[in-house]
Amino acid sequence: MTRKLAEPHQGGKPEAPMSAALCEAEAAAARGEVPVGAVLVDEAGAILTRAGNRTRELSDPSAHAEMLVIRAACELKKSERLPGCDLYVTLEPCAMCAAAISFARIRRLYFGASDPKGGAIEHGPRFFAQPTCHHSPDVYGGIEETRGRELLKSFFKERR
Repeated sequence: MTRKLAEPHQGGKPEAPMSAALCEAEAAAARGEVPVGAVLVDEAGAILTRAGNRTRELSDPSAHAEMLVIRAACELKKSERLPGCDLYVTLEPCAMCAAAISFARIRRLYFGASDPKGGAIEHGPRFFAQPTCHHSPDVYGGIEETRGRELLKSFFKERR
C-alpha cells in the first residue's frame, strides 16, 4: 500500500503558508521527527502540498519536508519543474534541499529560522550564490522566525 507523505491541500479556509508549515513542523515533532515543516504554493498562492520531516519514519535521510513537498508537487503537476511556485519552510534549507529547490526552478523561497550549522542559503555553502547554481529563487528569511526557533529549541531540550 502506497502512502502519500506530502498531502495536497484539501481546500476550505485559506491558511497562511508559513502558519501551515509551522503546523506541519509541530506534527513532525509529535512523531519524534526534527520539527521542520514545508508548504509549496502555486502561482495564485494556493497551497499545493504540505509536509513535515519524515527521515526517521521512512529511514530515509532525504525525507526532509522540502523534498517531500517538492516531490509531491512535481507528481501533482506532472513535471520535474515548478516555475511560479513558492516554497515556505520553517528552517533554512540544507544543501540537499537547496539543490532540489534550484533544480525544480522554485520561484521564491521563504524560510523561518536561520540554521548556522546546517543551513546552505545564508550559511555554509550559500548554495544559490555559487557560479554552478543554474537557478536561484528569490529568498526571504526570518518569516515567523521566533516561532520556528522555539519549536526546535523545545524539541531538542526535551531530548537532552
